[in-house]
Amino acid sequence: MTPRQFDASATASGLVKELAPHIKGKVILTTGPSPGSLGDHFLRAIATAEPRLLILSGRTPSKLQQTVDAIHRDSPDVATRLLQLKLDSLQDVRAAAETVMSDEWADVPAIDVLLNNAGIMAAPFSLTVDGFENHFATNHLGHFLFTNMIMPKILASSSPRVVNVSSDGHRLSPIRWADINFNRGDRPHYDPWRAYGQSKTANMLMTLSLAEKLGPTRGLQAYSLHPGVTNTNLGAQIEWGTAFRNLREVEESMGNEEAYVDDFKWKTADQCVATHVYAAFEPSLKEKNGAYLQDARVADPWTDTVKPWATSSIEAERLWKLSEELVGQDFSYKTKQPTTSNP
Repeated sequence: MTPRQFDASATASGLVKELAPHIKGKVILTTGPSPGSLGDHFLRAIATAEPRLLILSGRTPSKLQQTVDAIHRDSPDVATRLLQLKLDSLQDVRAAAETVMSDEWADVPAIDVLLNNAGIMAAPFSLTVDGFENHFATNHLGHFLFTNMIMPKILASSSPRVVNVSSDGHRLSPIRWADINFNRGDRPHYDPWRAYGQSKTANMLMTLSLAEKLGPTRGLQAYSLHPGVTNTNLGAQIEWGTAFRNLREVEESMGNEEAYVDDFKWKTADQCVATHVYAAFEPSLKEKNGAYLQDARVADPWTDTVKPWATSSIEAERLWKLSEELVGQDFSYKTKQPTTSNP
C-alpha cells in the first residue's frame, strides 16, 4: 500500500479528526512536552481524540504539570501521568526507565506510541556528567537508552510505534565517528550547529535500526521526522543575530543549498505537529517502516533535504554498536525469525 501523502499545509488538528479511530484508547509517552514546545502542541491536539493515557516525561515536573493543565482545559477527561526524565544523565535515564518497568506502573502494561520529542539546539559547548557532548547525549544517547530499556512495554502493544523527532538540520553534520565530542570543545572543532546536526543524524539512524531490528520479527514501526520551522521554546536561549551568521557559514562549508536561501519556510505550530500525528498514527505508513518524514508525507530523497549519511543501514548499525558501547549496555534483537528443521 502506498502511504497517504499530505503537504506543508496539513495541520495536526485536521489529521487528528481523520485519525481519531487510531488514537482512541492508545497509550502515548512523549518526552519533553514543556509548555510552548511541539510536544505540548502534539499532546493538546491528540487529547481531543480520547487516548487512554498520555504520559508526559521531562526534567521539570512543574513544567510538565503546566502542559497537563493546558490539556485538561480542552480535554478534561483524558488521563495523564508524569515521569521525571533527565536525558543528559544516563543514571537518571535508567531510573526513569526502571520506574516505567516497575510494579508501580503495572497498570500500564503496554505503550502504543513513544514519541521522542525532547531536545536541545545550538547550545554552547558542554559535557554531560557522563562525559559526552551535550547535544549527542541529550538528543540521542538518552533516548537510545530510554527507548531500549522500556522496549518490552512498547512491544506489548498490538501496534507498537517509536517516533523520533529529527530535523532537516541533519544536513549540518554526519556522525563524527572519531570525534563525537568535538575534541572536548577546543575552539577549532566545536560548532553548535554541527553538534546539533550530528545529533539529528543520530535520530534518523536510530530509527532505521529499530525498524530493521524489530519490524520484521516484532511488528515495531519506527519513523523519524522533520517538523518544520516555527517559534517554540527550543531556540529561546539563542542569540539569533550571531547564530544565524554561524549557521550560514556551516551551510556554505557543507555545500548546502540552504546557505543561499534568504529565509526559512515558516509554519504554524499546528502545521509542524501534523507530521508528529502522521508519524504516530497513520496506518498506511506500514510499508515504509524506518522512513524519514516531513510535511506529513514520506520525504523524497531527490527533492527534499535528505542526506545519505542519515539513511544508510551501514551507518545505522555502526551507530547502534557505538551507542551500546557508550551507554554500557547491549540491546541485541534477533533480526530473523528462528528456523526449525526436521531431524
